[in-house]
Parts: sequence; structure tokens; C-alpha cells
Amino acid sequence: MHYYIITGASRGLGRALAEAVLQQPDTHVLGVSRHATIEHPRYQHQPLDLSDIVAVQNNLYKLFPARPDAGSLTLVNNAGVMGEISYAGELPNEHYEFVFDVNVIAPAMLMNTFLSAYGSLTCPRTVLNISSGAGQRPVDGWGAYCASKAALDMLSQVAQKEQDQRGRGVRIRSLAPGTVDTDMQAHIRAAGEGSFSEAARFVGLHQDGQLADAGQVGQRIAAWLRQPVAAAEPVCLRINELA
Repeated sequence: MHYYIITGASRGLGRALAEAVLQQPDTHVLGVSRHATIEHPRYQHQPLDLSDIVAVQNNLYKLFPARPDAGSLTLVNNAGVMGEISYAGELPNEHYEFVFDVNVIAPAMLMNTFLSAYGSLTCPRTVLNISSGAGQRPVDGWGAYCASKAALDMLSQVAQKEQDQRGRGVRIRSLAPGTVDTDMQAHIRAAGEGSFSEAARFVGLHQDGQLADAGQVGQRIAAWLRQPVAAAEPVCLRINELA
């Protein structure tokens, strides 16, 4: 059996990826989110609010049980939040805590526990962190989001280097999936230009049909995860770089 742990599996890209994985007969998905929206005999749901770090700490053991029959194990840290769109100095301090808890702290804890639980196994193991192109460039109004995704990229690169040093054969990647038609894009389009100078451009992407379909992106990622690790593949990837 090929086991997948996918956060944010109740909607958007996370749900699309879970559904794409479940199309393969030898897979099992553990979805981690506040609400369950998938019904499938090989889908298991763990209700968890990733912004509640104490709850995350108390429930981590439920996400990584022993899997003696595993043909492979994959953790997808997909859940992410934009938070409020506004400039530094015009935001409550709690905004930064919320965004970093969901986008960095919770994924780091899940990755750390995954590597602790399964690092010594010999089956293929993958940690896929869903990042963003915003982690590579400054976008006004998105300070916490950009910084959190940049942190996730570096965390992935360091963890991969460490696994290579240990010779454990674990693949760790950070993937920017592009502009996908999700609730986050709707949130971005609702922002005023006074707090986000690129607002009109994102409205135009939607109006011109240039947002990627979540189902198609989920299928592409699921297919890539099933492939052998490509030689010299970078840790930080964009969707168009997937083999």
C-alpha cells in the first residue's frame, strides 16, 4: 500500500490531489484539515486546525502510525493561508503569528515527525511542501505570506541536505504550483489596490481564464509523485519543471 498524508485536503488543491491519488487502487490517503469533504473507502480523515499549534503538537502521533506494509510513504504539506492583505504597520501583530503557524511551524513539525517516524525505513519516502512563487519575489501586501513561503523553501533545502548527509534516501521537495483557481485566488481578487498594487493583474488572470484548474494540477502532481526520483532534480521546483 502507498500511504499519503495530505494537509488541507478538504478543498482546493489539497482535495484535488487527494482525489487524484485515490484513483490509483493501491493507495491510502490520510487527510488532515478541519472538515472532511471526501468519502472514499481508502480515505481517512483527521480533523485538525493547523493554526492551533498546541492541538497540532497533541495530535501528531495520530498522523504517523507504524506502516509495516508500506510500499511508499508521502507527506504533502499543502495547507496554507494568505492572511490579511495589507502593508506592514497597518496589520495586527496576530496576523504574522497566524500565517507563520500555518505556513511554516505546522509543516516543519509534520516534516520533523515524518522523518523521525519513517526515516529509517527502506521504502520510498517523500515530503512535498507546497510553496509559492511569492517566496521568491516581494509582493506588496503579502509580507507574511512571501516570507513564510521563502522560509518553507529554505527549510526544505536544509532538510534535504541533512537527509543526504545521513544517506537515508528521503526525497524532500518544495513546489510552487502556479496560479491555481482556489479560494485563495478569490481572496486575493477581493483585495483593494490600496493594500495590494497587483490587484488588477490578478483580477485579469481570472477574467482571461488563465488560472490553472485545481483538478488538473492535482493530477500532474500525483503522477509526478509516482515516478522515480529524477537525477539532479532541484529541491525547489515550479509546476512546469515537473517531469
